[in-house]
Amino acid sequence: MPHFEIFVSDVEKAKSYYSGLFGWTYSVMPGAEEWEYFLVEGHDVGSGKGCTAGITRRPDAAHPAGSSVRGGTMTFEVSDCDATYNWALSNGGAEALPPTDYPGVGRAAYVEDRQGNIVGMLTPAKDGEV
Repeated sequence: MPHFEIFVSDVEKAKSYYSGLFGWTYSVMPGAEEWEYFLVEGHDVGSGKGCTAGITRRPDAAHPAGSSVRGGTMTFEVSDCDATYNWALSNGGAEALPPTDYPGVGRAAYVEDRQGNIVGMLTPAKDGEV
């Protein structure tokens, strides 16, 4: 799993919490400033460490404590984001976020599976690509 995301109601409080918990630092993801999307750097997570992560503002109200699964998505590396996205839609998936280019990161998309879960796919940028 090359990437995971944590959705929060208060981005600054969450950044402070995870900084204290894991020693994480953050940088805003280019192209995702309006979503308050921050890339994580830490001991075993971040650029060049095999797994990357992000913290971002949740798009809806937080689920109550104690309820079943309450947040987070997993994003998997794929060779062709558009082809994988189109396969998902053709096989019962629903659009969550269409393929979008993120400078220095790659091309990513998100779909909802037939069970209501959101899953992401990412074709990483090649060296030298923006």
